[in-house]
Amino acid sequence: MRRYNPLMRERDGSRTVLLALLLLYAAARVLDIFPTRMPTLLIVVLHVAPPALFAFLHGQRVYGTRGILVFMTLCLATGTFFESLSLRTGFPFGHYRFTGVMGPKLFELPVLLALAYIGVGYAAWMVATLIVGARAHATAGVLLVPCIAAVAMTAWDLAMDPVWTYIDHAWIWLDGGGYFGVPFSNYGGWLLTTWVFYQIFAVWLARQPRRVRMPQWNRLAVLMYAVVAAGNLLLAMPSAVPPGWPKTIVDAAGRRWFISDIVDACVLTSALLMGPLAAIAWIRVGSDAGFRRPAQPRSDAIRAG
Repeated sequence: MRRYNPLMRERDGSRTVLLALLLLYAAARVLDIFPTRMPTLLIVVLHVAPPALFAFLHGQRVYGTRGILVFMTLCLATGTFFESLSLRTGFPFGHYRFTGVMGPKLFELPVLLALAYIGVGYAAWMVATLIVGARAHATAGVLLVPCIAAVAMTAWDLAMDPVWTYIDHAWIWLDGGGYFGVPFSNYGGWLLTTWVFYQIFAVWLARQPRRVRMPQWNRLAVLMYAVVAAGNLLLAMPSAVPPGWPKTIVDAAGRRWFISDIVDACVLTSALLMGPLAAIAWIRVGSDAGFRRPAQPRSDAIRAG
């Protein structure tokens, strides 16, 4: 019989909280199917808050409190800087402005949008880390992981930006664009922005003496990214776009786009790009994927006969 171990109980409790946050986020994605029955701001909050809290709690176990705070600070600071810069100059994303859908704004930037970088940003980072399977101080860990993480994060925006713009009306592209009314520069901006904070974090992490560790929860972070992708697939449900809504939209450049094509592009991108990234990371979990497990606590090894 295993002796009582308060450390193991704490780990089990943390895992339960992470699962609860994952389920809460999954439930929020289901609410997308009923856009006219729930307050829009509530749906936005449930899309942003659970993944961000998940990132903090999971990141504590992997990188320590200081490490995850550094990660979150970089996400917030870099995302806020480039979003604010683009709102004023058009670089790097393009010219756009936010509506009131995402709630309160600070200097024209919705507070919830900045927080959105943390939750999905962390999930994309963990997916990339597991795919590459390199330790933090290795060359691949410093250079390759940030690039793949930026692609994983941008894939999310590639799937959802036309939806957020022309179905959810969260922001408006002032010049339209060639990708269902979204300018291609937007995706270059996402690659740049996310790569910057991932790269800075990778360099910082490589200089830390503390070993990165991943207890028993590798797949929970991958599952968060997978749920993000799976939630996008729900937009194919008929109720996600009510029958009374327009069948087409016209962007600021005068191009006409079918709403059904926007939804199809979202579904295909999620299934064919985000899905495989999550699947590869899930498979890589079993190979330890570059994480050294910490030494087993002495109390864990004590058994009573």
